Amino acid sequence: MKRGVFYLMISILTAGTGVVPCAGESVVRERPAEWKNLVQGGAFKDLILPMPVREGMTSDTWGGDNVKPRDIFNGIEDPEWSYWCGDPIKGDDGVYHLYTARWPENHRKGHFGYFDSEIVHTTALDPLGPYVFRSKLGEGHNPEIYKSKRGRYIVYSSNGRYFISKDLHGPWVRCTYDFHARERYVFPNYLNYSFASRKDGSFIAVSRRGWIWASPDGEEDWYNVSSESVYPHIDMAAAEDPVLWKDDIQYHIIVNDWKGRIAHYLRSKDGFHWKREPGEAYVPGLARYEDGTLNDWYKYERIRFLQDGYGRPTHVHFAVIDSTKYEDQPYDIHNSKLIVLPMRTSRLLDMLNKESITASTGEIRIKIKAEEGFDPHKDLNLESLRFGASDEVNYGRGSKLLRKENAGKDLVLVFSGKESGLTAENFAGKLLGRDSDGKLLFGWSALPATSMQVPLLSALSPKFEFVKEGLEAYVEVTNFGEVKSSKSVVKLKVGDELFAKGSVRPLKPFEKSTVRLVCKKPLAAGSQAEVAVLLESNGLPTESFSKKVQLPDSRL
Repeated sequence: MKRGVFYLMISILTAGTGVVPCAGESVVRERPAEWKNLVQGGAFKDLILPMPVREGMTSDTWGGDNVKPRDIFNGIEDPEWSYWCGDPIKGDDGVYHLYTARWPENHRKGHFGYFDSEIVHTTALDPLGPYVFRSKLGEGHNPEIYKSKRGRYIVYSSNGRYFISKDLHGPWVRCTYDFHARERYVFPNYLNYSFASRKDGSFIAVSRRGWIWASPDGEEDWYNVSSESVYPHIDMAAAEDPVLWKDDIQYHIIVNDWKGRIAHYLRSKDGFHWKREPGEAYVPGLARYEDGTLNDWYKYERIRFLQDGYGRPTHVHFAVIDSTKYEDQPYDIHNSKLIVLPMRTSRLLDMLNKESITASTGEIRIKIKAEEGFDPHKDLNLESLRFGASDEVNYGRGSKLLRKENAGKDLVLVFSGKESGLTAENFAGKLLGRDSDGKLLFGWSALPATSMQVPLLSALSPKFEFVKEGLEAYVEVTNFGEVKSSKSVVKLKVGDELFAKGSVRPLKPFEKSTVRLVCKKPLAAGSQAEVAVLLESNGLPTESFSKKVQLPDSRL
């Protein structure tokens, strides 16, 4: 079809729909120069594998030539429905369950019919699909499935709603979350949340713009904990679709820059303090088959993972579209679907050193565990292995292997203590190399003397009161961590000036306390001041929260 005729048809089809055609919706993001030096396995995208061809390839289907031929039995697609976003889980019955959003392909607003989408339950006997419709949960978008501390299944939906059931097959009851903003930023309509269970059964979540929330059980009540976004150096206006997960070692986030069509990968030991990893987490061009065929989907969004019993991703799910969203109109060849790709799974590692790794450490001892389909005695290319801080290993550096030691079915890898790059700032070490077939091999190990379960104190802004003796402040402090906090220090600052200081008693998880502080410096009655609350706990980062507060109008 000629370009002019195409856009004439678009104009006719969009008349009265509120959809405005757009010639382009993306920009080019400049990558850091050092990313060019990453070795394979240094970027998260390297873990995503080609799709097997299982049911044959066909061009007799919707979509532009850029996505043909393809295996239409991968993931879920239907010429009569547009699919966008979905989250998988393996049931106790061995069946794979996918909760996804869809709307009619002939919706008058084309792709933007997603504002009227419904969440449906689909199942498959193979993690790659095809997923088959089973039932409708109700209206909604952005579904994510998880199991609460009480053992009930929750399907998160947009606009602060969720569906709850004792069984993956339902029946489902629609409920509304109680999101407690706690004087912090909240993105409108509570969109794009992602959730992770903690070791004690409580939960954390990340919002679209990167604010961390916490819940004692993952059900109704959620509390905004962050004082700022955890996404560093990212265009906040374009940040969306975060996915949060926890494995046996650490927490992970991938967040998409929809405008730049690039995603970023972050790691954390506690879910509150994050480190950005180099390289793209994913970019367009990933949908390649084992025979080399490429489906060049225009956009990849709504990333989600199928995880194993250790929390490791085994398959990645993407919502994809063959054109720009504005070009996808009713009754045309364009559409969207979910695709599923297998992933390179991390190996299970144990650090055997008991003391912290420092520059004086002589040897680093790592046990790599045998598991189904992996024999460390036979399946390793020992010469290729490097271990250390990810900032080193991702670029081909790190500690070199000195020797190996048998440990039954497992194997102990003994690395030199030199050149690991590990410091007190690191909480996990990375193993990177090749297996005996030359394929990528990697794993993470928690470091010794590193506490992965920590308290997290979070404050509200102070409430001031004039008394006979002068000015007092009352600060509410809550522990949103997994363990009891120690006695901590709370400080109030206006600019660089300290004007109040006190102590916070030890708090159990989700316990709160109001601290009374006597202000050493006067503030004018009725004035406004930008006040910073600082919470200092031994061995933990200082937590800071700033807000403009109004002082009472009069003194006693």
